[in-house]
Amino acid sequence: MTIPFDDFLKVEIHAGTIIAAEPFPEAREPAIKLTIDFGPAIGTRRSSAQITTLYAPEELVGRQVVAVTNFAPRQIGPFMSEVLVLGVSDAQGRISLLSPDHDVPNGARMH
Repeated sequence: MTIPFDDFLKVEIHAGTIIAAEPFPEAREPAIKLTIDFGPAIGTRRSSAQITTLYAPEELVGRQVVAVTNFAPRQIGPFMSEVLVLGVSDAQGRISLLSPDHDVPNGARMH
């Protein structure tokens, strides 16, 4: 399936820095609650990520990630997820986070 390029431009994908990460034991699947700083224009947003097989909460703080910032918030159990952090699955199905190769300003938009 193909989509027009203008449809892709509607999806806002920005870089941000994880400023807090904590276990999410109430989640149906093992997950980590993330708080991400997307800079002054977007602000701080939260997300639930099923990344526990490759990451521990304490090693995520300070890491830059990319996320879709303009999806509607989604209720995940008792938690409201405000952005979709992006990752890809490895051969075993574990999610590996996508992140910039070099430091970029929080809020930088993907091109």
